[in-house]
Formats: sequence, structure tokens, C-alpha cells
Amino acid sequence: MNSALPHLIRCGRALCGDLVQAERREWWLSNGLGGYASGTVAGTLTRRYHGLLVAPVRPPLGRWLVFAKADATLVDGGREIALFSNRWAGGVVSPHGYVHLESFRLEGRMPVWRYAIGDVVLEQRIWLEPGAHTTYVAWRLAPGTVNRELKLRVRLLVNGRDHHESTHMAAFQPVLEAPDPAQRLVHTEACSLRLLAVGGTIVDGVNWFENFDLPIERERGLAHRDHHFCLGEAVLSLRADAWSGVVGSLHAECVPDLDAALERFQARDVNLLRQAATVRPAVAALPAWIQQLLLAADSFLFSRPLPDLPDGESVIAGYPWFGDWGRDTMIALPGLTLATGRYDIARRILRTFARFADQGMLPNLFSAAGEPLAYNTADAALWYIEAWRAYMEASDDTATLAEVFPVLQEIIAWHISGTRYGIGVDENDSLLRAGEPGLQLTWMDAKLGDWVVTPRIGKPVEINALWYNALLSVASFARRLGQSPMFYADLAAEVRCGFRRFVRPDGEGLFDVLDGPEGDDARVRPNQLLAVSLHHSPLDLAARKAVVRVCGRELLTSHGLRTLAPRHGEFCPYYIGNLQERDGAYHQGTVWAWLLGHYALADYQVHGDAALAQSWLEPIGDHLSDAGLGMVSEIFDGAPPHQPRGTPAQAWSVACTLEAWLRLERLKNARNVAAPAAAS
Repeated sequence: MNSALPHLIRCGRALCGDLVQAERREWWLSNGLGGYASGTVAGTLTRRYHGLLVAPVRPPLGRWLVFAKADATLVDGGREIALFSNRWAGGVVSPHGYVHLESFRLEGRMPVWRYAIGDVVLEQRIWLEPGAHTTYVAWRLAPGTVNRELKLRVRLLVNGRDHHESTHMAAFQPVLEAPDPAQRLVHTEACSLRLLAVGGTIVDGVNWFENFDLPIERERGLAHRDHHFCLGEAVLSLRADAWSGVVGSLHAECVPDLDAALERFQARDVNLLRQAATVRPAVAALPAWIQQLLLAADSFLFSRPLPDLPDGESVIAGYPWFGDWGRDTMIALPGLTLATGRYDIARRILRTFARFADQGMLPNLFSAAGEPLAYNTADAALWYIEAWRAYMEASDDTATLAEVFPVLQEIIAWHISGTRYGIGVDENDSLLRAGEPGLQLTWMDAKLGDWVVTPRIGKPVEINALWYNALLSVASFARRLGQSPMFYADLAAEVRCGFRRFVRPDGEGLFDVLDGPEGDDARVRPNQLLAVSLHHSPLDLAARKAVVRVCGRELLTSHGLRTLAPRHGEFCPYYIGNLQERDGAYHQGTVWAWLLGHYALADYQVHGDAALAQSWLEPIGDHLSDAGLGMVSEIFDGAPPHQPRGTPAQAWSVACTLEAWLRLERLKNARNVAAPAAAS
């Protein structure tokens, strides 16, 4: 056990032996290249996305499931005890290997299972090689356990399908090759998977295992049957002094040294914490759940090389089904990179996205290969400027700012003159208008067919809060570069004046949208929080207090903010059902975790109490032991008990919580340091 890593996440027999509880808890690993591995504590597959290696065989994000499962059976003399579990069509669960689990834990990010069957105690670990498409599954007897011959038979299940799809058995026709007794190659048109048995051999036995049941896909109203191809079994000897296991890799060269690979993985996690401590000296003293989030932040960063920028990087918005989105990347960037001391990665992400700026906009979504970029977002470019502001505050990297400053100037210029989708400045109040029928341009972007659930055409409040923040940020950049800031500062003053129109005359916060097709929208939504939480606020103190008061009363929950107050008729308390039902609820009451960090920062802005503001974030620490273990879910039901929904690992949920906590921690520490000095 590595004592330098957080050991926050742990489940004993009470949870591991309860299938419902063991299945709702999922582990997630990533490799920095867009690939990932995932599964449940119980070992069952409940999503089409679960597997031991899901890799972008069509880079950068054409991800395929290539290595599905490694189902182990303990052989103890004449006894055979299944350590794995599977769900089958008809609701059948067989075998019930999860009942032998004594515990499950995360050691840093590495999932660790401990099985106890009488006097036999063994440990299983799974990890990915950082920067490679290689998975390790390893077993070892616990020290001091039985002294007799024990073996494992490990059924090897593979596949070759897009991770969004279900398997079509007739379409998967791999060519198998056996270079030696401990190695098999699985050749498909897209890639070649190399499987190695470490501490044993592989015995051939080709077969299909059909009709795995995927209950989460069924709950989402999607296809919920899958099939996997078995090429045989690895037969391994179990020892207490060495790991044995299976390695699955897409690389021609793969050194099967399990001890060295395990050490590399954990050394990386330790180094990530140390790197964060170089810029945040108090990191070692922070709660274990914050250290867990520091590690989780790394899971969303991945390489996106460009022809003229081979070290380009980006952010996976969430696991398992999201790719990289412009808006999500910029919202998450401060928490994923700056809060963790990884300024070099922040710089590479900012430079990468500068290449995609067009007509003052950034892509909302990077589409599949060969398809045009989707620029349907009114806020990604404004969040980009905020990401630059945060980066400059942390790094003081004037040289890179000078390189990209023309792009930032163009963003402002295009917004003034007008760009796509009706986005542009209204000369009457200097506010930004945005929107056309049939389009979803803000982060409240649910759309199904022609139905835009929350169109928000007009002047959305958070877009204009970002606009004001962007103008003052660019003014400060100009000043830093020796240029005149007056144009941007003067326009910001006009926007501040125009922004007064958002203040509701009844003292109940801000309008959500001004000048829409049906007039001003007074629905109580959390978007108004950004007018308080962003670095530059256009509101006076009284208006800021009203925003925090209304959002706290109507929208705040333990794990985020509702997207609509329950008293409104359109409020949807639960994010369940088929695609249409879920999209209809997505921004109509569903709780979003990323907003909780902004609420905490807004609370500090009006009350000045960093410790109190931090307290709003503490329930996230409890959530890390549920759903995506060590991660923060995308969304939660709007009604108690606020069940986690959506993606179990969401970048901006992790990032905004982490960034807000650490910023408040600095403010709290600064006040504690200043107080004795003032007293003296």
C-alpha cells in the first residue's frame, strides 16, 4: 500500500456483497491519449462503455472497445470458485463472484479488490500505462496466506466495436495468432490487440458469450444487450511474492513487468500531488477528498496533436461518452491545470484552441473526422478569455499572451460587429444578443430533433456577465503588453450600465434573458450566479447579495444547483426515462455539480467568509464514494435524495469544485496570516 496516495475510497463486505450498491459504484481510469478503462465494484458490465481497454483506434477520439473482460476463477485443488460476476438477459446474475469480496478500495486512482475465501486471501489490481494503450490486470496472494498450490483461470473476452455501439457478431471476424504459449494476437481491420499471460500460459478456446444485460443502457432507453468474443483462458500461478496477470496492449512492444508497471503508475500519481504542492504548499495538509480530486483532474487531460502544434492538448468533457468541447474545456481549465500546478498543460490547451478560433468563436464540439467543426456556442470564446485571465494570474506568462493576444482582440471585434447565429452587440445598451430559432447556443443546450428545450434567444444573463468579464480582462492584457486598454475599458463601462437592466425590480435576483421573443424571462435559474462569481462583476453589492440569496433559497442542493426553481411549471424533478424525457429534464430542474463551485465563490463575494463558502463544497467529498468513485458526476436529480445521473465522471464538475476549494483555501489562509499581523 502506497502511503503517499489518498486512501479515501473504500467499501467493505456490506457494500461489496450488496449487488445494487456494488454495481452503482464504478471505477474509471484514463491514459492521457483519450483511452480509458472502467467497470463496477461488482465486476459486472452495466454499460456498453465498460471494459478493460477502450482506445482511440481512429485518433483522436474514435474510441473502440478492444478488451472487454478478464473473468477469473480460483482453482484450489478440486475446488473452483468464480471471482467474477455477469448479468445476462432475463435478469439472471451468474456467477455471484462479488460475494467473495472482502473489500474494494482506490489506492490513489488504482482500483484494488481483496477476495477472501476461507484461508485464501488474494488481491486484484487494474491500471493503465500512462501515455500508452496498455491495460494491466494483476493478482497476488496476500502475504502470510496459505502455502499450497493455487491457480487462476482467466477467461479473456475481447471485442472490436465503437464504444457508443452494440456488438454485431457477424461483423467481428478477428484473425488470431499465437506467437508463443503466453501470448495471443487479435488482428482486426482497425488494430491488433496483444494479450500476454504473466506467470502462466494461454489456452485456446474460441467462443461467443452472448446477451450480456446492460441495465444502465436500458434505464437510458437505449439498446441494452451486448456480446463478447472469448479467445480462451490464461492459466496463472498465484504467489504471495510476485504479481501474475494479463496484459492487453495495442503496441507491438510491451514489456510484461507487472511490478515495474505498477510502480510507474503510482509514481505518476505521487508526482502529480507533489507538483500541485510546489504551487500550493498547503496541498499535503488538505483533506483527502481534495487530494483525490487533484488526481481525478489528470484523468480528463489528453493529447490532441495538430500539424503545426504536435504537443497540442485538450480536455475530455466527461466519461464515458463525451469528447472535447470548447465550452467545457475552458470552464474546466483552471481547475484541471492551474489549481494542480500544471501551467505547461494549460498553455498548450490555450494555444491549441487558438488554432480553431474563427469569426471570433471557438468550436462547441469537435466532430468526427472529416466533418466540419461545430461553432454553435455563444459562450466558448468568452470562457476562453476567462481561461486566459486565470492563466495569466497564475503564470505571468506575458510571452505566450503576446503571441495569442491578436486572437483575443479578434474575439472582441467580432462580437462587436456581429458573428454567427445572431451573436453581436446591441448598440442601445452594449449588451450581447444571441440566438436564432432552432439553435441552442448557451450551455443550456439540450436539443432533440427540432426541439430546443431552452432556446434562450435574446440577451442571456451569463453571456453578458462573461462579456463584461472578457472586456475588462482584455483591457488588463492590453495594459500588460504596453497597449492602450481604453477601448475595452470604456466599452465595459457601457456594458456595466446596460447590465442594470437584468436586475429585477422586485429584488429577486436577475432576469435570465432580456429582450427575448416573449419579452424578459424571469424564471429563476442559476445562470445569474456568474454575474457574481466571475472575476469582474458588473453588479453592486446589493444586487450580488440578492442573486446569492435567491439562488441559495430556490436552487441550492448538496451537490450542485438546480437549473430551474421547483415552483416553475416546467420543473422536472427527475432525470430519468427515454432520450426525449431526459433531454426535456436536462436543464429544467436537474442539478449540475459544476455550478456548486460558482455558488461557493459567489457566497464569498457577498459575505467575505472563506470558511463558510468552503462548507458548501464539503458534501462533494461524500459523493466521491458513490457513482464514479473518486470522481464527480455530471448531474443529479432535482428532487431529494438527488440521485447522481448523467456521466459518472465530468471534467467541469471536478474542476470547478477543486478550483473553488483551493481558491477559498488561499483566501482563508491569507486572512489567518493577516490577523496575527494586525494584532501585533
